Amino acid sequence: MSVRVRYFAAAAEAAGTDAEDRAETTLVALRTAIAAAHPALVGILDRCAVLVDGARHDDDVALTGATHVDVLPPFAGG
Repeated sequence: MSVRVRYFAAAAEAAGTDAEDRAETTLVALRTAIAAAHPALVGILDRCAVLVDGARHDDDVALTGATHVDVLPPFAGG
């Protein structure tokens, strides 16, 4: 099982990629793993909205059956 993690804006810049496939089975495990894999994300990850198949999750959730996770940093509006 894997889930496609998509990074946007500053999160993509910090991760050095706009997407990657990951094998973690929970959102907490995924957050921990991507922070370890991409240390530059540590400073912004806690401020990012995280969507699992389009639904925002601020707590832990199983990723079993999920197809994608989007990591969206805060965007400035105008």
